[in-house]
Amino acid sequence: MTTRGIVLFAHGSRDAQWREPVEAVARRVAEQAADARVRCAYLELVAPDLPAAVAELVAEGVASIHVVPLFLGMGRHAREDLPLLMAELRQQHPAVQFTQAPAVGQDPAVIDLLAQLALHPPQ
Repeated sequence: MTTRGIVLFAHGSRDAQWREPVEAVARRVAEQAADARVRCAYLELVAPDLPAAVAELVAEGVASIHVVPLFLGMGRHAREDLPLLMAELRQQHPAVQFTQAPAVGQDPAVIDLLAQLALHPPQ
């Protein structure tokens, strides 16, 4: 069975604490999908960027990579920057099958969860 790759793609920040939730999601995904190799990648300000994370997975023999944009909305980065990056990756790695999820903030389950958190703040 071919190992699949999952890249959690976020904006990035110089503040290491900002990355903690992204990395926590990556750990949770890895726990729940033993057959997947999971990486975080960032658009700017911190490494690895998306091409570097993908290159690492490809070097490990991953033949399919699913990119999950951890953005709340379809702003310029998700609407313009990511599609350009994905096109470049497809050119650089033609043997790899790439898929891309919509921005997580568009998922009804995420919207419901955020609403629940707003309605029931921690005590």
